[in-house]
Amino acid sequence: MRIARFTTGDDPRYGFIQSENGKEYIAVLSGDPLYTPIAPTGERIELGDGVRLLAPVIPRSKVVGVGRNFADHAKEMGNEIPSSPLLFFKPNTAVIGPDDPIVLPDFSQEVSYEAELAIVIGRLTKDVSPEQARSHILGYTVANDVTARDAQRNDGQWARAKGFDSSCPLGPWIDTDLKTEDVQIRSRVNGELKQDGTTQDMIFDPAFLVSYISEAFTLLPGDVILTGTPAGVGTITHGDRVECEIEGLGVLSNPVVRRSWDD
Repeated sequence: MRIARFTTGDDPRYGFIQSENGKEYIAVLSGDPLYTPIAPTGERIELGDGVRLLAPVIPRSKVVGVGRNFADHAKEMGNEIPSSPLLFFKPNTAVIGPDDPIVLPDFSQEVSYEAELAIVIGRLTKDVSPEQARSHILGYTVANDVTARDAQRNDGQWARAKGFDSSCPLGPWIDTDLKTEDVQIRSRVNGELKQDGTTQDMIFDPAFLVSYISEAFTLLPGDVILTGTPAGVGTITHGDRVECEIEGLGVLSNPVVRRSWDD
């Protein structure tokens, strides 16, 4: 099941992405799948028919990132492979949706893309085992953990480098049925393949990450966990378009802009 958050020019709504006769459409829902009861309204809207897909979730609490969860990425950045998950936060103000612009911050001249599988938490989660963790996951979406590398090096901690506005694109929807044991993670910049990895190469798998994080922080419905990126990261500049893709889930695409004071 694929859950989308969308607008046709009015307030955001939710729906299931379905297909019929080779065409995809949104079966519109009343309510919010994360926080309130839902029910089909009977309305159907074809994708592309004036529909704008939004970030499938805006976490009310937090986005938890996991650093260096792929050995090849840790090595390309000159870092040791961590013995336990390396955690950081992004604020919910960092979240944008499909086709929203990644705005390069004035304080950085070296901003990178990072294609990642993102976990969306479905219910209150605290001190769960990896086996229990699976039932607390609503589903998965595609993420781009946009990072200001120069700020990451210079600041000594990652809040500014990882948490600036527009640094957390999510989308295009939440997939509740994705099997994550071995799916490809790819990124492209202006159509050129940059990253091509697989979740099989994760150091810590999604269920373990949910369990580990829940020991420290209570996870709430709608919280998002970014599970790390494979090797191949690089910089993006004004005018680029970044695509992040998870096999069987979808493609998240965003333009890159640098705004001047006159904009």
